[in-house]
Amino acid sequence: MDKRLPLTHKIMALYGLPHLLHSMVVLPLVLFVPSYYADDLGLPLASVGAAIAASRFLDIFIDPVIGVLSDRWQTRWGRRKPWLVVGTPFLLLSTWMVFVPQETVSVYYLLIWASVLFLSFTVFDLPYKAWGAELSNDYNERSRVAAWREAFGASGHILFLVLLMIMGSLGYHGNSGQLQAIALMVCVGLPVFVVLAVANVPEKPSEQLKGQPHNGWQGLRLIAQNRAFARTLVTLVLFVTGLMIQATLHKMVLKHIVGRPELFSPMILAETLASLAALPLWIGLSYKIGKHRALTLAGLWVGLWSLALPWVGHGDIGLYVTLIILRGSSLASVIFLSNSIAADVVDHDTLASGRQRTGFYFSLWGMVIKMAIGLGVFLGTSLPALYGFEPSAAIHSPVAESALMGIYGWLPCAIMMLGFPLMWNFPITREKQQELRTQIEARLK
Repeated sequence: MDKRLPLTHKIMALYGLPHLLHSMVVLPLVLFVPSYYADDLGLPLASVGAAIAASRFLDIFIDPVIGVLSDRWQTRWGRRKPWLVVGTPFLLLSTWMVFVPQETVSVYYLLIWASVLFLSFTVFDLPYKAWGAELSNDYNERSRVAAWREAFGASGHILFLVLLMIMGSLGYHGNSGQLQAIALMVCVGLPVFVVLAVANVPEKPSEQLKGQPHNGWQGLRLIAQNRAFARTLVTLVLFVTGLMIQATLHKMVLKHIVGRPELFSPMILAETLASLAALPLWIGLSYKIGKHRALTLAGLWVGLWSLALPWVGHGDIGLYVTLIILRGSSLASVIFLSNSIAADVVDHDTLASGRQRTGFYFSLWGMVIKMAIGLGVFLGTSLPALYGFEPSAAIHSPVAESALMGIYGWLPCAIMMLGFPLMWNFPITREKQQELRTQIEARLK
């Protein structure tokens, strides 16, 4: 058990503060960029999806390197903080290049700068998540740390959506102006928030256990034998892929099916507010039934309301927005519960390997999430195109529209339902995690 005093709200808030703007980087790549590069800049939709997917796959091989280095790079400022300081300027540059391109661009331009963006995001994000996982050793407090971070992320989404709505009221409805506004917010605010977090939030030293630590192939074999880790990975792939298919198609459905593209920002704002408001309920549920079962129900909640999406037709704005808000009320919980469970899985490995390899584990999760995001974007763009749906076309056939809505609603539901048997009886419960911490602390050097 963690014998330290509980973390204060101030510390958890300062840790989560960078996520207010850091979270804005990836979301537009799904919600705005495919539509912008295909609709506004005239690139083929399938090629845009393939470029974004390829950029995600290209940098996954760097993740383990960053994870291992952040575990082992001992400095007087800590192992995690220097990576945030180094990664921030590269993240800002690549964000601007992707979000504010020249008027004439190619698929290769998108591929190159999206690859740089994802790579710099990795340099920032992996140590940041590992830092948060190590702030506490308590089963429930880990959920609160992750929830604070995701609450700031949701608040950041609200902030930029409000800005987009203000821009819309002033007559700026295009993707170009919206993406430029997001890029400006990130480039101006993120460096300030990173400095505040790095200067004020502590970083715990690495846990080294008594006995001979496992290295090399022995350490990799321990990872392969960690069944809880494998089940978490597969569940993440299923959940993230399903969510990304829908996120990729939100704006296209609003524009080409519902016929109200100007309502995109208010709709996503309402969904984000619902997700933020529901956070305490999901935290409370995780206390009662365990994080793993709360995560399972959160995924099933998304799938349940997605089942009705294919019945949305032209002009059904009330039905559509209601379904989006209901399904979205569990989105933030999926993220914070996954990260909290990941920290518990690392405890299992720390006891087995003798080393705290949080960065390496989060790099493996990062690789899988990136692959799932790329797969979701690829499926969300290529499958509708396969059935003849092309956003730039003036008229769409009923077959193409029906295929689009089936891919949008039923396919993600089917994919996410597969996660139920993997997480419902997850082996690391609160009692098991407390037992792991007791054994770890007994072996600390």
